[in-house]
Amino acid sequence: MVSYVFPPPPVAALPIKGSDALFPVRRIFCVGRNYAEHAIEMGSDPTREPPFYFAKPSDSVVINGADMPYPSVTKSLHHEMELVVAIGRGGRNIAVADALSHVWGYCAGLDMTRRDIQNEAKKTGRPWDMGKGFDKSAPMGLLVPAAGVNPAKGKIELKVNGKVTQTSDLSKLIWSVPEVIANLSELVELAPGDLIMTGTPEGVAAVVRGDALEGFVEGVGDIRTNII
Repeated sequence: MVSYVFPPPPVAALPIKGSDALFPVRRIFCVGRNYAEHAIEMGSDPTREPPFYFAKPSDSVVINGADMPYPSVTKSLHHEMELVVAIGRGGRNIAVADALSHVWGYCAGLDMTRRDIQNEAKKTGRPWDMGKGFDKSAPMGLLVPAAGVNPAKGKIELKVNGKVTQTSDLSKLIWSVPEVIANLSELVELAPGDLIMTGTPEGVAAVVRGDALEGFVEGVGDIRTNII
């Protein structure tokens, strides 16, 4: 019998729509600047350069409807509304044509960002980790099985206090979901439980304590959280 020096942490998991089962979260990969308009608003060239990635810890997940605490050491917490892909079958060097067969399901998610910390890291050429991978930085909606979901098109939108701040369509992804899965699988061996946040459209902006965030991905579902 295995003995640990202290109890292992609980497994991070996402609830599944219409089921009592949970989807265990292994790793969270995030695609940077995957909508042209967002790349422009962040001061970058929106040409189709190879995708790049950063990561969040699995325990950064905030379950749909739960409050998100305003993080420490920032004065500029930004929302980034995204389609999240949940991997159900792992693999390395996955072909684009086969990529969607590795998907278990999808959900709506928020890549919350300490923008001031991220921007300072960019200026100094340092990693973004503390701007992106902080505690409770990944609110996620209910996971829905992949069957019947078309990740190539559909409205994606975020409201803050009832006002639309981000709205676009999944068809505007620079790198499609199959292309992202194929590319990422060249860099790491994907495994069941991995999540991929596919990028955010334009309109990212700061939120403050007391703000209510309501996101939506057509055909997938909602994400709701209050900043406290």
